Amino acid sequence: MAQPRINDRVVYQAHGSPNGQHKSLPRAAIVTQVNDDHTVGLCIVNPTGLFFATSVAQGQGPGEWRWEE
Repeated sequence: MAQPRINDRVVYQAHGSPNGQHKSLPRAAIVTQVNDDHTVGLCIVNPTGLFFATSVAQGQGPGEWRWEE
C-alpha cells in the first residue's frame, strides 16, 4: 500500500452530528503533514471553508481518511 506524502489528495469522511442533522459526508482533503505514528495532517475542504486536522488515521469511518477511488 502506498504511503501518504505531503500534497497527496485524499478523501476525508466527515463526522456528521449525533442527532443526524448533519450527515457523515466525504470531503476533499490534502495531506499537509505525515506523522511518525502513521497518521496525517489534513487540510479538509468544506462548502463553508477549510478545516485543519493534525492527526487523522487512515480508515473508512467518520473522522478518517482514505485514498481517492
